[in-house]
Amino acid sequence: MISVLIPTQDSERLLVPVLSALVAGSAEGLLREVVLADGGSTDGTARIADAAGCEFRVLPGDARERLRTAARNVRGSWLLLLDPASVLEEGWTREVAKFIEGVERAGQAESRAAAFRYAIDGYGIAPRLREFATAARMAISGRTRPEQGLLVSKRLYEAQGGNIRRPVVLRTRVLLPS
Repeated sequence: MISVLIPTQDSERLLVPVLSALVAGSAEGLLREVVLADGGSTDGTARIADAAGCEFRVLPGDARERLRTAARNVRGSWLLLLDPASVLEEGWTREVAKFIEGVERAGQAESRAAAFRYAIDGYGIAPRLREFATAARMAISGRTRPEQGLLVSKRLYEAQGGNIRRPVVLRTRVLLPS
């Protein structure tokens, strides 16, 4: 059902928590595959991909180009694009499954996408101000941060060339290091 795409470049130290959070989706049969669209890592990114059972593809271009290239060759009808530092909060599978079911039933799979709520894993006012600024940016521009992830049908992603505006913001948070 869902193909996860993660653009990597020397992301070894970031990947373990991200991939660990995806285990729940695999266990529930929600994920078909996890593809790391790599820009030529020289660290242990390929080893981590192999140990986690991910597909590792070295592709040319910046992160956006690598994601678009990788998206053309995945099996899932839905794409979950994640930043290599974005850790999905527990319970994400339930909300993602509910979103997909709802938009497919309403016939909106080719016009609706979703992003996770931006959250910084830290204490104090500075992380909260960054979270607020991100929410305000999205309200004004309709664009999310790449770190928020993106859940989108493969058809919509290809039709829009990867430029998705005004996605629904899910209640589930994506936690980023402070």
